[in-house]
Amino acid sequence: MIRVMNDKSPAFPGELQSLLDALPEPRILVGTDYRILATNAAYRHAFGNPRAALGRTCYEISHHFDKPCDQCGESCPLQTAMKTLQPSRVLHLHYTPRGQEYVDVELIPILDDQGKLAYFVETMRFLHEKSVQPVALGMEGRSPALAQMLTLLNRVAPAITPVLLLGESGTGKELAAQAVHALSPRRNKPFVPVDCSGLSEGLFEAELFGYEKGAFTGANQRKAGLVEASNGGTLFLDELGDIPLHLQVKLLRLLEAGTFRRVGGVETLHADFRLVAATHRNLEGMMEAGTFRRDLFYRISAFPIHLPALRERREDLSLLVEALLKRLAPGRPVHLTEAAMERLMRYDFPGNVRELRNILERAVLLADADTVDVAQLPEALASGIRAPVVQSFPGQEILPLDEAERLYVRSALRQLGGDKQELARRLGVSERTLYRKLG
Repeated sequence: MIRVMNDKSPAFPGELQSLLDALPEPRILVGTDYRILATNAAYRHAFGNPRAALGRTCYEISHHFDKPCDQCGESCPLQTAMKTLQPSRVLHLHYTPRGQEYVDVELIPILDDQGKLAYFVETMRFLHEKSVQPVALGMEGRSPALAQMLTLLNRVAPAITPVLLLGESGTGKELAAQAVHALSPRRNKPFVPVDCSGLSEGLFEAELFGYEKGAFTGANQRKAGLVEASNGGTLFLDELGDIPLHLQVKLLRLLEAGTFRRVGGVETLHADFRLVAATHRNLEGMMEAGTFRRDLFYRISAFPIHLPALRERREDLSLLVEALLKRLAPGRPVHLTEAAMERLMRYDFPGNVRELRNILERAVLLADADTVDVAQLPEALASGIRAPVVQSFPGQEILPLDEAERLYVRSALRQLGGDKQELARRLGVSERTLYRKLG
């Protein structure tokens, strides 16, 4: 919060102009009526033609709205700063000379010498200047759910705090991890993804920590592990919930001590990486079931971020379809008919954005022209219903009841895209009971 002397001068005190121009990031001075009173040199350089903004409202320039953000379904940092008299910060989708892009917006209230609110200084930080653009990373959309997720990514990225990405399969957890890395001070260092579901017990230590020559049969030379490869950068542990319980202690020791040794080695090495972990599993339910260590959970879950399922942000579907079609058919003006788009809007997408991409890729191949209609969509979508999951049993033999139950539960879990919490709710059992039935 800043104070300015009230000298009964016109609405905009001229001495603020030189102060604004000296600041390196694009900034504007906004009145309590949302109107832009001044711009600084960095803003004029980024946007050009500064006079076009003067006297107009911030929401008109930034969003092309005819009323304030909070009346159009967006969070309004000016309203928050006005109520609290404290700085307010959000991630907004703004119109810029490059088109629409996400901008980190911070408003600081300025009080006069009587303690009354006089102005706001709005600072804009463009994500593209940090070598990341959410749209380029496949995070198209402007829904509140997506904006909230991107806001959290942007807030935590500059810190060293571990990040835990939670969400169903296909929601883009690796893309989110890449965004955290690209927005962080470690962006010029390695980003190393590790698929934990693909690491067997024998490979876990060797892949993660590396090994010395002669450590085991076939170890003909020293090999650096993925922890060493991520030195100074970001280590992304994908599907962390798939690590067996007896191997979780090895990971916990690495995170707690910050040191490790190669397999077969005696030298203690320092681990310097930023941890981002992800899982589609319910780790809290796994803790209750005794399949995930509590101490490891509390070590990695300092900053959990939920990635919304596609059905939680249906308003983004048209933007996602447009962007995916451009990538799947570059140079072709492929588009969906209204009927085809309506079918997509009625579908729940258990496989989320990954499933949407597969549907569109198939449709583009089937379309003879540049128009995708209902006929090119999978049968389940063309009928407007989700395809039933049919479990076949080898030879149709009679199975023991517990085995038949386990097959059914696993089939139902696939139908729900791996959402164990939702499956437990629908089955009317606790998550602990569900984990036992999954076997």
